[in-house]
Parts: sequence; C-alpha cells; structure tokens
Amino acid sequence: MSPEPPPTPESRHAKPLAIRAGLGRHIFGLGIMALGLVGLVWGDFITGQPVPNDFPHRIALAYIVAAFLLCTGIIMQWRRSASVGAAALAAYYLVIVIIVMHGPVLLARFKEYGVYEGLAEQFAIAAAALIVYATTARIPAPLAARLTLIGQLTLGLCALIFGGAHFVYMNFTAPLVPKWLPPSQVFWGYLTGVAFILAGLALLSRIQARLAANLLTAMLASFTLLVHLRMLFTDHKLKFNWTELAINLAILGAAWIVADSFASPNPHHT
Repeated sequence: MSPEPPPTPESRHAKPLAIRAGLGRHIFGLGIMALGLVGLVWGDFITGQPVPNDFPHRIALAYIVAAFLLCTGIIMQWRRSASVGAAALAAYYLVIVIIVMHGPVLLARFKEYGVYEGLAEQFAIAAAALIVYATTARIPAPLAARLTLIGQLTLGLCALIFGGAHFVYMNFTAPLVPKWLPPSQVFWGYLTGVAFILAGLALLSRIQARLAANLLTAMLASFTLLVHLRMLFTDHKLKFNWTELAINLAILGAAWIVADSFASPNPHHT
C-alpha cells in the first residue's frame, strides 16, 4: 500500500470550515422553521408578510405559507437537499414577499423609514437563501460566484438600513437593551446602530468584509441572548415576541452564511 500523502494546510482546515459553514446554514434553517411554526400556531401570516385581512382564503393561504417555510427550513438542514430548499425560499421571498406583498406597501408609505427596515429583513433572508443555493447546488463556478456576491452585497445594504433604524427609532431601540448594561440603554442603541452601518460599509466596499460579517454575526447572536430570549421569557404568549426571535435567528444565520462565503469554496462547482 502506498503511504497517504501528508495533509496540506487546506486539507487540515477543510473539515472545521465545513462544520462552521454548516452551522450558519443550520441556524438560518432553524430561523425559517421557527417562522413557519409561528404561522402554524397562530394560523396567520407572520410579521413582515403583509396580506390584507379581506384577501380571499387568507387563513388557508397563511397555513400553506407557514407549512412551506417549515418544510424549506427542514430541507436546508441537509446539504444534499439544501439547494432545493434554498432555491424555493429565495424565489418565494424575492417574488411573493418582496414584490407582491411589500410592493403596494412601499408605494403607499414610501416616506416611512420603517417600510425600508421591513424590506431589509426580507432581503436579508432572500440573500442568505441565494448564497446557500450558490454554495450547495451543482452550478458553474462563475454563476455561483455572482450569486454569492449579490447575496453579500445585499446583506451589506440591509445592514446599513438596520443601522439607520437604530437612529430613526431610538425611542423603540433603547428600551430593548437590558437596563443593567452600563453605561446606558441609549449608548448601546447608538453603538449597535454604528456597528450595523460599519459592517454594511465593509461588505459593500469589500474592505475587511469577512471580519465585518463575523462581528455582525456575533452582535446578532448577542441580540438573541440579551434581547429576544428576554422578551420571550417576559411574555411567551405574545406572537410578536416569537416572530422577532425567529427573524433574528434567520438574520443571524444569514450573517453567518455571508461570513463563511468569503472563504468557503463550493465542491460541487463545475
């Protein structure tokens, strides 16, 4: 038997990188599953998917959408099927949620910053789904690279909008910060807003983009622990608290996916 070749630096790091990249996809999928479960439990469309109350068969459609989100989140947990779930999720968010649902809202309320913040959440989810598809599907490398770049830049733009929302809506942002964190709730509201903006600029300019995405991931993870879980423990019966936790998990996974996309090659590229 011929001896095995010595491991290269790339091979030594390949497995840890694959495990780390998979965690981002798993967290993202978990967030999507949570959004689906919220829709199924409450029998309604989740926050961020506006549908008129008098829309025909609204409740039935809400259950169908919730089941769809749950299924795509589950499918993305396996790498072999992740591209199918990601493609379906990206198409749903880009066409149905962003264009069909949010299009009329944007036209009617284009002067309100909150409309753009809501759109940014939907775009962030679509961007992550696009990158998951690009990094798991058997597609040509140039196409995968373009789709990944689009996803990275989209999340950068979303981060800018998230940061701006901290300044525009500080009266809503500051109370979310735990009171025991020094020096003040307003301080952390502004600091995290600046952090979002700096991360967005880094992703858009490609300057220290991977570092920015990693730091953005860490900040969103802290939001999960310090803000959204605390809100859930305060009132676990409120649909809004469950929805916010699910959206935060999905966007946390999106940031993680973007961070890993700067260094994780697609073994299926042809």
